[in-house]
Amino acid sequence: MKRSDLLLYAVTVPLVFIVLLLAGIAMRLNQADVLAIGPTRFYALMTLHGLGMVGTMSVGATAGLFYLLEEYVEVRASMVRFLYVCYVLAVVGLLAATLLGNFGPGWYMLYPLPFDSMGVWTTWSVGVAIIALMILDNALLLSQYAMLNAIVKKYGFANAMGWQYLRGTPAVETPAPIIIAMCSYILPGIATSVAGSVLLIMYLGQWIQPSLHFNPLLAKNLVMLWGHTMANISLYVGVAFVYQILPRYTGRPWKSNRFVALAWNAVFFFVLLAFPHHLYQDFAEPFALAVVGQIASYASAVPSTVVTVMGVVAQIYKSNMKWSFAPLAVVIGIIGWIAGGFAAVVDSTIMVNNVLHNTLFVPAHFHTYYLLGLLPMLVGYYYHALGSSSEKCGMWGLSLLIGGSFGFLAMFFIAGSLQVPRRYSDYNAIPLEAVRAIGQNTATLGAVFAVLILVAVGLFLATSIRKSRVADASAPH
Repeated sequence: MKRSDLLLYAVTVPLVFIVLLLAGIAMRLNQADVLAIGPTRFYALMTLHGLGMVGTMSVGATAGLFYLLEEYVEVRASMVRFLYVCYVLAVVGLLAATLLGNFGPGWYMLYPLPFDSMGVWTTWSVGVAIIALMILDNALLLSQYAMLNAIVKKYGFANAMGWQYLRGTPAVETPAPIIIAMCSYILPGIATSVAGSVLLIMYLGQWIQPSLHFNPLLAKNLVMLWGHTMANISLYVGVAFVYQILPRYTGRPWKSNRFVALAWNAVFFFVLLAFPHHLYQDFAEPFALAVVGQIASYASAVPSTVVTVMGVVAQIYKSNMKWSFAPLAVVIGIIGWIAGGFAAVVDSTIMVNNVLHNTLFVPAHFHTYYLLGLLPMLVGYYYHALGSSSEKCGMWGLSLLIGGSFGFLAMFFIAGSLQVPRRYSDYNAIPLEAVRAIGQNTATLGAVFAVLILVAVGLFLATSIRKSRVADASAPH
């Protein structure tokens, strides 16, 4: 994989991120009663924003992981370029389906809503959205398989999972980023991509032949297994970046051991079982799955968090590390990952979930671990891998990202804790005046803080464009 391949993602991912962020700002302004876009456009933007962000962050993380793994194994550069082409096709398809066809069932596309819009969105937009998602899902699936194949060829499956440390016989030393990639992203990612493919094939079948019908509860379980888990595992990739680059700045090795292997194998075994915490309100769902969902939510999050925090502290303590942009960004990302993960685990607790799950508390926690978790880790790694051309620009961007995100997320958390509901296109229909006022005021302030995030990502994009120009100028002609 060439540096220019990663640079292509470093330009495209923030560019798409900005477009999706503008959609998010428009939604918050509509909720604030400052901008009137109407419910049809609102839900189309919400669908674009949700599906687009998860896909964009997953693709950006996957490209970074390809580049990281190249230090340890031989990966195929053609797969990175194939993923890029599929990503662009998926983005174009999703933009067309939502902005032109008004496709707006939300990122979850709960069955049978995509096929029962009451004329709100066009029939063709359903097919275009399904095909766009199939392209991206299968591209990620093939990318994960390519990484799995390369790793297993060199280390063997058991050693790549770190099982030799669990047996106490580490004849083969496996780098920690390899274990994390295998346990938290590649294997669970393949499983969730297959689940997504099954769901999308079902949807495509009904779009082609409307007489087909499926079990709505089965479809919802597949949606949550696919979408929730994909969002989660993209966050864990960011942690692999931290394990990879922080030792480069502290000068201390971050070796694998029994605790690292045990913690990340817990992620592998439990992350696929955590999704039922989205189904507590579904009375038809077997109760045992709800219990499994709560236990798995804790079991997949706590061990990996503990070993990572202890490792970061051990790396930093008395290291005399120079706090340049890359290490600062990834450490801030770990802090945001912990904060967002803590809120997510709280929400996965059944008693809390019954009160908060249909409020803005839920967007609060997943925006936290994307904005203050994965995004800083991803940007920090890209800066490190590509070579920083502007520390000052990066630091300004990071400062704006932190300030904007704190304000933006605080508005979500405050509104959620005061029972402002989520998924409302505007708050004028809320009968309780106090709740309506809180929703509109926090939405207004949230949009203002989101502008700071927009500027921050714009600075990161400008830095990437500058790097691409330098690369072009230095390339042989």
